[in-house]
Amino acid sequence: MTSVAVVTGASSGIGAATARRLAAEGFHVLAAARRTDRLAALVAEIEAAGGAATAVACDVTSDESVADLAGAAAALGPVTLLVNNAGGARGLDPVESGSIGDWQWMYDVNVLGTLRVTQALLPALEASGAGTIVVVSSTAGFTVYEGGGGYAAAKHAQTAIAGTLRLELCGRPVRVVEIDPGMVRTDEFGLVRFAGDAERAAAVYAGVAEPLVADDVADCVAWCATRPQHVNVDRLVVRPLAQAAQHKVHRVG
Repeated sequence: MTSVAVVTGASSGIGAATARRLAAEGFHVLAAARRTDRLAALVAEIEAAGGAATAVACDVTSDESVADLAGAAAALGPVTLLVNNAGGARGLDPVESGSIGDWQWMYDVNVLGTLRVTQALLPALEASGAGTIVVVSSTAGFTVYEGGGGYAAAKHAQTAIAGTLRLELCGRPVRVVEIDPGMVRTDEFGLVRFAGDAERAAAVYAGVAEPLVADDVADCVAWCATRPQHVNVDRLVVRPLAQAAQHKVHRVG
């Protein structure tokens, strides 16, 4: 029976790229997100390429919605992979003037969303006998930067969840993988962060010849998930060549 891979935040960016890649690897992908029109298009694309996918509307901040997701996943077959990808950033304000609402949203989606979905899917992952949980965090999960306090706090919390879960699951058949990308240029991340300001979003990548793209991160997810089950990639940090560290970026022009 084909293994099921659940991918949250699958309607765009890294989530959509990961869904495509995992389908190509032979998983039946359950693509979860709020925007059902985009999910339908993604599923049609995957199926046209010969893969298997199912769309499920899901809001990771809702207990009821996540419970429905877990039920849909169990109905498809053995669930062996969960990719906690849903997340995002809002604002680039200093701590002293940061929006409480923005911080709350980042915590709810990145942290509690990961917790909620992981709790809901863990029984099925363990029952499969060969489960893997992937947490897509960020280099902001271990390095802070000016203006990034809210996002870094949320991503540090995701890192804490992944590390703690790995300790707590030791001896049980579930791996826990954390993937921390640096600069990734996607269609929506910057637009969400800057409330639709395309100019500010583009400025982040100005002069960076080749930032990472969603497919690069999807490649990392697929590689980690397809290692032999006894191999656990605890943390994979991936940056573009132009980014040596959070504050060290080579720009041209």
